[in-house]
Amino acid sequence: MIIRPIAHQDLSALQQIAVESGPGFTSLVNDLAFLRRKIQHSIESFQASVSQPGHESYLFVLEDPVTGDIMGTTAIAASVGLDNPLYHYHNSQVVHHSRALGLYRRIDVLNMCNHYTGCSEICTLFLRPQFRRAYAGKLLSKVRFLFMAQHAHRFAETVIAEMRGVSYEDGRSPFWNWLSANFVDLDFPTVTQLVGAGNNSFIAELMPKYPLYTHLLSDEAQGVIGKVHEKTKPALHLLESEGFRHKGYVDLFDAGPTVEAELSQIRTVADSIECQVQAVSPDMPVLHCRKTGTQGGVLAIANTGVNDFRASVTDQAIYLPQHNLLQVPADLALALGLKNGGTARIIQLAAAKTSAIPGANEASGNQQQELQYAHR
Repeated sequence: MIIRPIAHQDLSALQQIAVESGPGFTSLVNDLAFLRRKIQHSIESFQASVSQPGHESYLFVLEDPVTGDIMGTTAIAASVGLDNPLYHYHNSQVVHHSRALGLYRRIDVLNMCNHYTGCSEICTLFLRPQFRRAYAGKLLSKVRFLFMAQHAHRFAETVIAEMRGVSYEDGRSPFWNWLSANFVDLDFPTVTQLVGAGNNSFIAELMPKYPLYTHLLSDEAQGVIGKVHEKTKPALHLLESEGFRHKGYVDLFDAGPTVEAELSQIRTVADSIECQVQAVSPDMPVLHCRKTGTQGGVLAIANTGVNDFRASVTDQAIYLPQHNLLQVPADLALALGLKNGGTARIIQLAAAKTSAIPGANEASGNQQQELQYAHR
């Protein structure tokens, strides 16, 4: 598996992902013109010389180098809410208190806001069902943090992820069902299509501008506020293990939670290592020798480039901390654009196992196979 920047040749695969991901996955819509623009914007972002985060959007694809199949996608938006407002509801409380009558009540409310304007966003993570395998989902998630760690000046200090909220197989959302019945006469697939295409002016025009008292919502709508889609739970757990936390902000349409973390405090960013590369023959004895003071197991490895960025996962490389040296098989080094004496950035995904990646840590692999739907 190799992760690389998207290219125009990936258009048909990206469209298929847009179809497979379904309603609620607002960062991809089944519209060829929209997807072409999205790919072109990503290409221009990777090519841009950047000193601070702006309108850039970096879209990656996970490719099977043997078959050429596009297995999934993942992305980073450098700074959100600059072109179009990024709306959320903030789930908070108000207190109604009458000292004279001795009455006191604390009430949950949803307030519309633009709290995350200017933050970086990790988004568009989708692993296609037929390509679920050990470490594929984890690599799609963590590769963004390797890229951000290496090129921190391209991103804001606060990083967010909008998690997919609860919706049904037929495309309906319990939260939006109540909103549409009372305020906006549009179905959920139409709304997500509009938002995904950047047509969100209807939010300011039609959505309620005053706080929503949540106890007035239907029981079904109340029950999904801050909850994620069943197939998004593994992705949420993975982000929580990275240090992301939910602070009460939810999506306007399905009430899915938005989680946040400080870039420098994200576990993969903080723990990843930039090291020197030594490309070696696959049969070199050192690669089969687990000496004290070495770090092997399953490693995610990325080059330190931008436009030529590549990343993969392997259990055939060894990191020597005392020399800050990564010994990697020559064929993998070639595939990742790594050269002798050059640099790479790595993070350990799992400790050394006796079996190879396809069967290593089967329980972990099964968990990652569930990582199909993630964040929009």
